[in-house]
Amino acid sequence: MIRGVMFDFSGTLLRIESMEEWLDAGLAATGIRLSDEEFRETAGRLTEYGALPGGSAPRRIPPHLAALWQERDVSTDQHRAAYGGLALAAGLPAPELAQALYDRHMSPAAWRPYPDTVPTLRELRRRGVPVAVVSNIGWDLRPVFRTHGLDELVDVYVLSYELGVQKPDPLMFRTSCDLLGLPPGEVLMVGDDRTADGGAAALGCPVHFVDHLPVDRRPHGLTPLLDRLG
Repeated sequence: MIRGVMFDFSGTLLRIESMEEWLDAGLAATGIRLSDEEFRETAGRLTEYGALPGGSAPRRIPPHLAALWQERDVSTDQHRAAYGGLALAAGLPAPELAQALYDRHMSPAAWRPYPDTVPTLRELRRRGVPVAVVSNIGWDLRPVFRTHGLDELVDVYVLSYELGVQKPDPLMFRTSCDLLGLPPGEVLMVGDDRTADGGAAALGCPVHFVDHLPVDRRPHGLTPLLDRLG
């Protein structure tokens, strides 16, 4: 019987804005102006290098960032260095844009809940099912949840940079289950990454996967999990 639920953050409950919106916001913050062609080329390179946290995975990782990339979520410094390094490697019109872009992705305005996030969390709360957010991340996402009215629907946050380990390390899931006061076999893990989130299965947690799609292309990814609770 499932009595608690753990959710991943990015690509599960909320999704980062598009590459174009992200770049546009960074340019506005720095006052840098690009022609339409320069904008398209810069956005394309940033996409290739996977420089947008929460966006598409890198298609190219510079050798000097490869090791850092593998453990980017274990600390704030490593997270910033990894993504800032990718942005710079992609080639920016000015180096200060890398800082502006990194700062932008931590802004609540850069994140949007999936259409069924609020209804699903409210239904879990109505049923008395406790909820944890278990995320590989290098910064405090709580302000994002507060801004979007989600914080009151979450009981526990387990963030990789605070523990110094990242999913699929069992410590992430074990800590969450302990904080929820439930055995792993009674806590469902919901996420979009088969490797990272699927690691919960090693503890005996049931797992439910969703697709990491733009918000307007995934209206009902979370709703089916309610059927698993009976």
